[in-house]
Amino acid sequence: MKKSLKLGIDASFMMTFDEEYTLKYPIGAEKAGFDYLWMGDHFLPWHDSFKESFFVWEVLAAVAARTKKITVGPDVTVPIGARYHPAVIAQAAATMEKMYPGRFALGLGSGEAINERRFLGSFPPWEERMGRLIEAADLIRRLWTERDYFDFDGEYFKMEMVMFHLRPAHPPPIYFSAVGKKAAFLAGTCADRLMTSATVETCRDMIFPQFEAGARSVGSDPKKKERAVLCNFGTGPVDKIVARVRKLVAGATISRNFNEMDPRKIEASAETLSDRQILDTMYVFQSADEVIDVLTRYQKIGADQVILSEVSADPEKAMKIYSRQVIPYFKT
Repeated sequence: MKKSLKLGIDASFMMTFDEEYTLKYPIGAEKAGFDYLWMGDHFLPWHDSFKESFFVWEVLAAVAARTKKITVGPDVTVPIGARYHPAVIAQAAATMEKMYPGRFALGLGSGEAINERRFLGSFPPWEERMGRLIEAADLIRRLWTERDYFDFDGEYFKMEMVMFHLRPAHPPPIYFSAVGKKAAFLAGTCADRLMTSATVETCRDMIFPQFEAGARSVGSDPKKKERAVLCNFGTGPVDKIVARVRKLVAGATISRNFNEMDPRKIEASAETLSDRQILDTMYVFQSADEVIDVLTRYQKIGADQVILSEVSADPEKAMKIYSRQVIPYFKT
């Protein structure tokens, strides 16, 4: 019996084709049969040419109100005390869960300079950001579950006499974003679920084993912790897809840009990448069979969900392929 595979879609880039904010692509994700709808949470976009840097929480709420069963969530939000205090995220997530029971998931990450430095006044090193993130997750969970006022005395966050009255009956699952060895281990120690972005081989040989080791180190059963993998997919002419990715997001694949706060510089840095380097960060397909092959490989190594970050120059064509051929394959 084959392991079931949930399919999610990140529709952030598809919004560049929806200047009137009709939300036709996020809403269409449910009609196509996707299980999850994810969208990035950014104050500024990775590239200056990416104009649709909306406040994602409002968009997710609007999508949830116009759909019936798809699970929505940010991939990811950053409660490290810059843009967001963890208590604010706890309240926002609990409200979404209250309004749309069982249909909200919370993705958390340690952030990038383009979003956090403007609010925090600096951009802490990775170790501090992860410490803040882990502490934030602890505070969020306590706000969801504590039934009386409590004090929180962490290294980074301190609150006196705090309690959240709108406690979710079933707290949303918390995904930790992890793309490296250390982050994957730490995610295993404190996250309900993993969210990563890596090749099949990297997931199989490093990310998943480290996530499992982290879970075991705190006495958790890694088999009970789901793993989601985000992949960039594009359908259509290779040259058009490469040009679109280079203009909108390719700079985000350059590791030093996590510390860069200027989207214009990040966009310009994408010009240093060859077409081959860009193509190595994504999957370009022309047929459903090619998509199914990639998803099946992730399924075989233990992924529970694959999130398709759709960067096609023709999203209408891509959605037809997903809805008519790809999704039915994994639902039967």
